[in-house]
Amino acid sequence: MKIFVDQVKCQNHGLCAISSPDHFELDADGELRYQESFDEENIDEIEDAIDSCPLQAIALNRDSV
Repeated sequence: MKIFVDQVKCQNHGLCAISSPDHFELDADGELRYQESFDEENIDEIEDAIDSCPLQAIALNRDSV
């Protein structure tokens, strides 16, 4: 699985970075940066970040290896 962020929808609110700081962060310019791949053991944290996004811009691509 991989994280997918729709950059058109994302408005860099940063709630995902609060929910999952190991995988999401806002850079010095306030732009979202994230790790596309993650360990399965972190799925709960990633799902919290997905749920926290007010614009529903984050999804999991479950077809990715």
